Amino acid sequence: MLSFEAARAKVIETVRSRVATARPSRNSETIEFASDPSRVLGRVVAEIVAADREYPPFDRAMRDGFAVRASEVAAAGARLRLIGESRAGVPFSGELQLGTCVQIMTGAPAPAGADSVVMIEHTRMEGDTVVFDRPAVAGKNVVRAGVENHAGDALLRPGTRLGYPELAMAAQAGRTRIAVTPKPRVAILSTGDEIIGVGETPGPFQIRNSNCVSLAAQASLAGAETILLGNAPDDAAAIRHAVEKGLQADVLVLSGGVSVGKYDLVEPVLKDLGAEFIFDAVAIRPGRPAVFALCQGKPVFGLPGNPVSTMVTFELFVRPAIETLSGLTPQPLPVLRAKLRHAVDLKPPLTHFVGARVSWPEGEPWVEVLPSESSGDIGRVTRGNCYMVVHESKRVLEAGEWVDVLPRQGAL
Repeated sequence: MLSFEAARAKVIETVRSRVATARPSRNSETIEFASDPSRVLGRVVAEIVAADREYPPFDRAMRDGFAVRASEVAAAGARLRLIGESRAGVPFSGELQLGTCVQIMTGAPAPAGADSVVMIEHTRMEGDTVVFDRPAVAGKNVVRAGVENHAGDALLRPGTRLGYPELAMAAQAGRTRIAVTPKPRVAILSTGDEIIGVGETPGPFQIRNSNCVSLAAQASLAGAETILLGNAPDDAAAIRHAVEKGLQADVLVLSGGVSVGKYDLVEPVLKDLGAEFIFDAVAIRPGRPAVFALCQGKPVFGLPGNPVSTMVTFELFVRPAIETLSGLTPQPLPVLRAKLRHAVDLKPPLTHFVGARVSWPEGEPWVEVLPSESSGDIGRVTRGNCYMVVHESKRVLEAGEWVDVLPRQGAL
């Protein structure tokens, strides 16, 4: 049985080498974003965004103070005559002459001849003369023109996910539109005779379809377009019909029906459809029966029906597949380290992902496992902000030990 690290690596390599390269190309789309940046937030860049000019376009002051020649303020007590000012958008028009200085504001162009800015806090005025209480240093508090980028430099490259700084960079270069890759289409299907719609009233032995909702949300956060297929009962023909429909998308994600019970029919249906199974179990809890296969060239994930198992296995295995198909390079899991609040002793010998909460009460990270009545307790996840990762090699942990923590998407 694979470790979760090995299973995750297999997903990434399989999707990259056997799916992404064989996938029919879909044209990128160019979207106007200047009036509504949310339209492209989280999308993946499909073009080079180049600088249209030097940046900064001029020598720029970093502090309020006085622009000087550093050689004239070599020691405290230097005195220079004030001859004007430079403020953002309205520069000093002349050149700095010997024996003079110019008052300057943050963001303003440094006057010709100046090579340093002395902060106003380190000066005092005596009539039209500025007395410097500290020496100037050449280059201090001045950003030289072009040090951030030159005209034509690539500011953003294909495969970059657009966050707020990336959008600011594009806007700084004068871009109002940007080409992005198409979102992978992810079909989501639940299975089980006990599952009913979210808006329906359940009978005594029925449950509402929360998995489709959580999976759609997770897929959207990962950058996908979701296609909700609803629920298929525990019937091979019904599951096959729904799976065939789901294979029209780029990725198919199923929840439930992947264990070894009499009515766990997902794997037999996939086998009948000619699926190649990459793995059908992972050494984790929750989520041990997770399935990853290729069927008709499409990645198919069979996730356990337990809601927490579904959430955990999506983050471990489905998210990197979506990222790869989006043109991104999946990054390692963002595991943090924190001190354990209470001792833990877990069985069986698997890697456990336990609902927990990390906090920094006095600046140092501490993690606390949250109480729960069952492994499928969604409330434990909502009360927490992370999963504590208890590795198979060390499942007995003492209070105060440093442990691994996987943040829950969007909670930290």
